[in-house]
This record gives sequence, structure tokens and C-alpha cells, in this order.
Amino acid sequence: MSEYKLQAVGITKDYPGTRALDNVSVNFEQGKVHALLGKNGAGKSTLVKILSGAIRPTSGQLILEGKSIRINRPIDAFKKGIATVYQELSLVPEMSVAENILLGRMPKKRIGPGKVIDWNRAYEQARQVLNRIEVDMDVTVKAGELGIAQQQIVEIAKAMSYEPSVLMLDEPTSSLAHHETQSLFSLIRRLAKKDVAIIYITHRLGELKEIADEITVLRNGQLIGTARMEDVSSEDIVHMMFGKIVPKQRPADLKVGQETVLKVRGLCRKDKFEDVSFDVKAGEILGIAGMLGAGRTELLKAIFGADRFDSGQIELGGVKFKRSDPVKMKRMGMGFTPEDRKSEALVQILSVRENMCLAGMEKIARSGFITAKREQKYVDRMVEKLRISLSSSESAVSSLSGGNQQKVVVGNWLNIEPDIILFDEPTRGIDVEAKQQIFEIMWELSRKGVSCVFVSTELEELVEVCHRILVMQRGRIVDEIDADKISADELFVKCMES
Repeated sequence: MSEYKLQAVGITKDYPGTRALDNVSVNFEQGKVHALLGKNGAGKSTLVKILSGAIRPTSGQLILEGKSIRINRPIDAFKKGIATVYQELSLVPEMSVAENILLGRMPKKRIGPGKVIDWNRAYEQARQVLNRIEVDMDVTVKAGELGIAQQQIVEIAKAMSYEPSVLMLDEPTSSLAHHETQSLFSLIRRLAKKDVAIIYITHRLGELKEIADEITVLRNGQLIGTARMEDVSSEDIVHMMFGKIVPKQRPADLKVGQETVLKVRGLCRKDKFEDVSFDVKAGEILGIAGMLGAGRTELLKAIFGADRFDSGQIELGGVKFKRSDPVKMKRMGMGFTPEDRKSEALVQILSVRENMCLAGMEKIARSGFITAKREQKYVDRMVEKLRISLSSSESAVSSLSGGNQQKVVVGNWLNIEPDIILFDEPTRGIDVEAKQQIFEIMWELSRKGVSCVFVSTELEELVEVCHRILVMQRGRIVDEIDADKISADELFVKCMES
């Protein structure tokens, strides 16, 4: 038997006008965690989709335990012991956690001449799967009622229910808090000790020393190299991924104005956040830090009007609101890039052009009418400004890499020329280069007097980018910090519940 659990040999994938993978060969050893790295658009997701049966390669072959195999559909991969957890969630919101974990495999019992679902067994089986990954969760609750982090955990549990010999994880920690990440790492190590081959995709280079045994780097669809983790530094990996990149710090010329553009006073929503008050000045980049579940996302949604709040008041541009909604807030100059770009920020079946102009329709339209020609001017400007990589603006936005999709989300809101933008995890699941571009966008907005409210699980991002940081715990603001006077480690300690 081959020492490798899974091998990709000479994999090439062509799409009209582009080659996503070019003769890529890589071996995945059993009992090892193999990190697959590269900037957005490098070909990582394409390779994972080929290994999982979601798409077919143009040429090349897959070898499992020394034998050539053909995977035509995802179900073929599952049957061969290859399970995948994608970055974009695929849960059925109206189904329970148990139904999602056991989708298509619900246990049944005979009653009279027929069979019905055995709910007791289903719930017990789902609990057993969650217990194996050390997660305590109500298996009867609907998946759509869970937060993004809990939904990600359900996705992982669903994959683990197949007891795979190869497990592919595409950005599994992008929505997880530190303690949840550590729990996942413990699970990955246990699986590796049982000779499971782990293929691990991440943009969080800081995780690699802790979890990866080997790395493979792709760039522009080509294999750059494979190395043992112990033989390379973070600088080596960044150089393999991008060439030389110098991380940028917040420029010294970003000045906070005197005018208060947003006032939040005593904002409350039961079981989400309580008595939240703060101000945002013109040109200020305000960070909000906290562990998952602290209420950060819920707060931003309430301010924008995507969710309700029970009491309190918002003042935007001198106008006071005891009730907000997205239409009012957009007209008042507020933009909002939500955490879950797939279901809340983009319409996947629409083109890049159409998605880029959703928020700015009123501005783009002339005499109440909007045309593709008028839209194209706004799209071209944002494609150039944000350096969005695409073959055509008429391509479905779902065909873009995660980083380029995120840029479309940002460009959509920049087209309304906002006075303030709420950014909820804007760098989730995107590479180092794309993150730097998002930061530069915020800094450029600040120079123009546009304010930003920035929520991020990556605390070092808040320290690097923001002027001031608010710390949330259990729905309350518990601290306010000058970003120049704190390190990421110190901020993490402040975010931990006392």
C-alpha cells in the first residue's frame, strides 16, 4: 500500500478564458495535517472541489491508497472516505441540527406497514457526533437560528459523521473564537493520530505552526512548492504565496475629525446586547472587539436596521431614530458589509455587475431608470479601485474567489458614497494581500472624512487598523481603548470574560 492516503497527479482545470490549475501534483500523507496555501484565486478551492467530486478536472488523475480512482460526484467522494467542509455554509436553515448532520441518512423505524423517522435515535446519533468533537449544542434547534460560528461547527460535525479517512477543511476557523479553534485543533490532532489525512486550507498563517505538519503553496494555478512546516518560517510562506509583501501600519496622517457622525445611546435587545452607548467621529475607524457571542454582529445589524432593537436611540447625521431600517440608514449615508457574504451580502446567481450596483441603484438611475451601460461605469471604477480579479463583470459573482467576492461587497457600498460604513468581519476567509487592500480602503475612506466601524475576530487587525477600540462582553461595552496603546495579546485578555 502507498504511504500516501491521497495523491493528485498532473491536475489541470480549464475554464473559458482561464486556467485555474496547471499540472498540479501533490501528495497527502496519512496521519499528517497538510496545509494548502495560496492567495485568493491561486487555485486552492478548485483543487479541493476536484478532490471532493464537486467538479471534474480537465486532465490528471486521483490516486487513493495507491489505486487510481474516479470521482464524478460528491457522494462518490463520501463513499470513498473523502469528506469536505467548505468555507461557504451549505446547511438547510429550516432543518434542525440533527437533520443537517444526518441529512439523507435519518434513522427510521417501522410502524405498521410503513417506516417513519426515528427522532429519538436521530437526536441521539447527532449528539454522539457532537460529543466526539467536544461540542455541546441543542440538536433540536433549527440551523437557521444559530450564529455563523455554530453553523460552521454543524458543518464540521456533518462531515465527521461519515468517519472519513480524508478530511478537507476549507477555512474551518474563519468564524471561530480562540477557544473554539483550540477545540477544533484538538479534534484534528486526534484524527491525524488515527491515520486520517487532513487537508487544511487557511489564510491565518499564525495557525500553521500550531496545526500543520506540511504545507503546499499554489500561485496562479501552479504548484510553487511543498515543504515540512518545521523547515519554513512565516516570511518564507508569504514569499512563496505572493513574492515580497511589506505589511502596512495605520498611516500617521489619518486624523479624526471633531464632528460626531453617529451617536448610539442606551441600545438594548433582549439576550443580545444591553445599554450600549458610543460615538463615532468623522473619519474615525472604530473597532469593536470581543469573543464570539459577545453581541458585536447583532449590534451592527441593529444599528443598520437589519435587526430590531428593543429600546435606545441612534442619531445619524443629526437625525434621531428610535427605530431604524436599512432603507432609511442607506439614504442617510450608512453602508453595511455583513459577516456572511454568501447569504446576506450577495445574490449568488446574479452577475458581478448586478451585485456591485444593488445598494447604489437610486444613485445610478437616471429619471428612475437604470441600464447596464450606466451600471458599467460604476463597476469599472470599483474593479480598478479594488483590484478585483475577474474575466468579465457579467460572470456570476459565485464564480469568484472568496477575496474577490468580498471586494464586490465593499465596492457595492462604496458606490453609494457613504458617510459611514459598518464592516462586520470584512477580512474573513481572504488572503494577506486582499486584507491589506481592505485596510487601505478603510484608511482612504478615513482621509476623506468617512467613518468606519470595524468588527473583527482577528484582534491584531483591530490594533493595526483602528484609532479606537471598544471591548464587548456578553452584550455590554466594558472598555474603551486607544489602539496605539495596546497590543493584540493585551486586547485578547481584555476580551476574555472575567
